Formats: sequence, structure tokens, C-alpha cells
Amino acid sequence: MPHRLPPDTMLDDAPDASSGAPSEPRGGAAIEGARVRTVRTGHLVVLAVATAAPLPTEVARWIGAQALRRVRYTAADQVLDDALRVRPEAIIVDGRGGGAAEAAAACRRVKADSFTGIVPVAVVVDDALAAREAFAYGADEVLRSDAAAWEVEARLDALLRRAARDVGVHPTTRLPGTPEIEAELGRRLGAEERFAACYADLDHFKEFNDRYGYNEGDRVIRMVARILHDAVKGVSGEAGFVGHIGGDDFLFIVPLDDVAPVCDIIVETFELLTPYQYSEADRRAGYYFGKDRRGQLHRVPLMSLSIGIATNERRRYTEATQISRLASEMKTYAKAQPGSLYAVDRRTDAQAEGGPRSGDEG
Repeated sequence: MPHRLPPDTMLDDAPDASSGAPSEPRGGAAIEGARVRTVRTGHLVVLAVATAAPLPTEVARWIGAQALRRVRYTAADQVLDDALRVRPEAIIVDGRGGGAAEAAAACRRVKADSFTGIVPVAVVVDDALAAREAFAYGADEVLRSDAAAWEVEARLDALLRRAARDVGVHPTTRLPGTPEIEAELGRRLGAEERFAACYADLDHFKEFNDRYGYNEGDRVIRMVARILHDAVKGVSGEAGFVGHIGGDDFLFIVPLDDVAPVCDIIVETFELLTPYQYSEADRRAGYYFGKDRRGQLHRVPLMSLSIGIATNERRRYTEATQISRLASEMKTYAKAQPGSLYAVDRRTDAQAEGGPRSGDEG
């Protein structure tokens, strides 16, 4: 039975971590009230310094309504130590009164660390001057102590939305990452849409990266992302989706009827542009010599693109991971063939034991 936090829970009800008191258990229950809210389970750090007064009522009310596990500290060092152990969903710092210096120190230290820098930090301040200073030392959001309830709620809700968006996209391409991909697959399965999940992967990308460096490798990744995005959106419009799994792996989703036109455009565009990512000598030769994992020289062809495609036209899936795994399986089959191509799984559930070689190539 999930722990339920009442919407009027005040900050002072949360335990002080420095006292050794146990923290509240994580909650996942819906908050009762006039408006249904999205409930998040996770870790919320609160820094209360240099003031005996509780946080403003509306801030404390929002904290309670999130059903987040709350930990309260009184020193900036404690905040960073906790954030390094378990990256929290958010940090709220009380910078009112004499707490401005400690608030600034906490915010700067959290934002300076590569692991905790992504954690959103909101600072509670007394006036406009303190708000400007808080933004200057790295706060993601500032809350005036006299702000109306709707403003506090809107700013803090937006803070978590921005944080979720920032960690949900790939930093190189800014495309949706794995969580968004799985959510989109699940949404379409739940809506019983007819669609194709297309797993795209570069061939010989590692050798290209080794030869030309990671900056050039990232440029190629961004080029592929743009090719996929433009082809999918150009043909399927809002019905298309493009995500970046990581590295040189992408997954895009299109309606069934759009598979061939989208993939044809992708393959043709990739084959047209890829040779120009190489030096003139490598481009003219069509290959270069690179070392394998054993240090042996071997001939490396120019990059190609393999796309494995799974659909729900002839097979049924109960969860997103099933169709993504099958698309990856078809991608592996496509990679075993020379050149850029796409392979579509045409099997029914009854034929699934036979492996992916019944797929159609394009």
C-alpha cells in the first residue's frame, strides 16, 4: 500500500537528515483534491538554513502534493553529498533572510558537478534583487516568498517538466531517448494503431570514429539524425516519431503504409551524403585500412546504414520491449548483408520460430 502524503503537509513534518531520523517512505498514491495531479516517486532534497521559519505555505503544499521522499538539510555540504549518492529529482533551497550565502554555495556546488548538474534547483527568495542574484549563481527557478499559489505550483511543475525533458533527450542530437521511445511504442500499442518500429544502425561507424575522431563521429551522428527526422516528418508528418537510443543506434516509428517511402528516402539520402564525410583519398578508394581489436590491419568499407523493421500487421505484442527487440533482431539480419538496406519482418506469430530470414529487403 503506497504511502499517502496529504496535500497540506508542511515542510516541518519532513525529518531533518542531520538528526538521524528516518526519512519518509516513497509514495505513489494520487493526491485527493479538486485537480488530479501527476504523482512522482523519487527523492526531493530541501535545504533550510539561517532561518527558523518554515518555507512558505504554498511551497510546502506543493512538496506534499508530489508524494516525493523528502530529506531536509541545514548545510550546503550535506546537500551535495546526498545528491552524489542518489541523484534527486529536485532540490529546493531556502535563500531567505541570512541564508543567501549558504543557498548560493549549495547551488554552485550542485551545478559544478557533472553528475548532479542536471538536477533542477529552485531557490526561495524574499525580493526581486535576491531573485536576480539566485539566477546569477545558477538557480533553475526562483520562488518569491510572497508568490501566489498558482505561480508557485506552475513554476515548480514546469521545473520538473523541464528536468524530465532534459534527461529524456540525447545530448548529441536532442532527439527523444530510450524512455520516450518506449513510451511512444507503448502508447501506439495501447491505441491499437498499425505501425512499424524501425531500428537504424550505422555499419563501420566505430572504425570511422577511430580514424577521424569523435568530433567527426558526432557530426555524422547528427547528420543521420537529420536525415531520419526529415524523411519521417516529410512523409508521415505528426504521425511519425524519431528517437535516439544512443551512439549510432536510432529508432523511428511510422504508419505501416509509410515504411517503404520513408526508408527509401533515408537509404538514398544516406548513400548520397556519406562519401563526403571522408577524405578525398578514402572517398575515391571506397575504403581505407584500419586496425581490428587484435591490432591487425584490414580493409574497412565506407559506412552504410542498416534498418530492421518490425510491425504489428501480422503479430501481436503486449509490451513495447517486444517490438523493439524484434526490430533490433531484424537490424542484425540487415547488417549481415552488404550495403545500406532495410529488412522488414513479414512473419506471423506462428512462424516466429524460424528466425528473421523471412524478412523482405529494400
